[in-house]
Amino acid sequence: MTTAFLDFYSDTKTRPTPAMRAAMMAAEVGDEQKNEDPTVTRLCERVAEMLGQEEAVLLPSGTMCNEIALAVHCRPGDEVLCDQSSHIVNSEGGGPAALAGVMLRGLNGERGIFCARDVTGAIRPESRYMPRSRLLCVEQTSNFGGGSVWPLETVREVVAAARAGGLSAHLDGARLFNAVVASGVSARDYAEDFDSAWIDLTKGLGGPVGAVLAGSRDFIQEAWRLKQRLGGAMRQSGFLAAAGLYALDHHVERLAEDHANAKALAAGLAQLPGIKLADDRIETNIVFFDVAEAGYDALDFVAAAKAKGLGAGAFGPTTVRMITHLDVSAGDVERAIEIIASLRK
Repeated sequence: MTTAFLDFYSDTKTRPTPAMRAAMMAAEVGDEQKNEDPTVTRLCERVAEMLGQEEAVLLPSGTMCNEIALAVHCRPGDEVLCDQSSHIVNSEGGGPAALAGVMLRGLNGERGIFCARDVTGAIRPESRYMPRSRLLCVEQTSNFGGGSVWPLETVREVVAAARAGGLSAHLDGARLFNAVVASGVSARDYAEDFDSAWIDLTKGLGGPVGAVLAGSRDFIQEAWRLKQRLGGAMRQSGFLAAAGLYALDHHVERLAEDHANAKALAAGLAQLPGIKLADDRIETNIVFFDVAEAGYDALDFVAAAKAKGLGAGAFGPTTVRMITHLDVSAGDVERAIEIIASLRK
């Protein structure tokens, strides 16, 4: 009998559950571009309320949420402050420069989390020789910070520092609900101080496609213009919105299972010779570890694991990432540890 492939590469690997598929097929739909899709409208209204914002728009991806937000908030030549490990710096194909014409100034946070002092020190004085500091971005949770959760007090402090310097603030909420479940802080409390914020319907929520960007009425009006320009406008997208609504109803609290599985994965990896955790503070669903002492570089390790039925990701010369999610069980974690234990050179 063939063992199913265990894919820990990312929480984007989730597939819609049978119940989510049923909800999608039963969705009432219409032309989204004409504001005639009632399911999309319900989702956008719900997310705006959850995040403490006025309005929201459904987009095909979280990357598009970030890129549109940067373009609405900034003008070409402006500078965006963010952590050096953030998604907009490392994982959006140079989109901020290509699409919004902005510069990114990476702050040196700890595990992807910087402080108000870092923000204040990075805001440039007004000068025709310098780029204008325009926008602060916070990524919750921090992916390359190992799924670290921004404390609410720190979020409020960095946003206040940005405001004091005349900057707007944007929340990359790709894994916001992981932070909500891990901390007990509501999505609204995390997001309402920002000028724009978004949530991903994929990743931990398990939807097949989409993200929802929220902000003021004027912000969303401009976001829609850019959505159209970038080819992100859709037609009967209520099928996708129905998956998002189902996920918000059924897949948020269960994120605690992913967090428990990630802790179990990290604990098992820590016992294996040659495997060194990047950080043993596992707060959510992301685990980074180093394989140099096992005699591997990251690419070779990932290839060897794949050959034995385990998916992982190479994120540096000897650094590997594994993420737990909806399609990973506690038994899958045990099997993954067994597979890694068998990878000896």
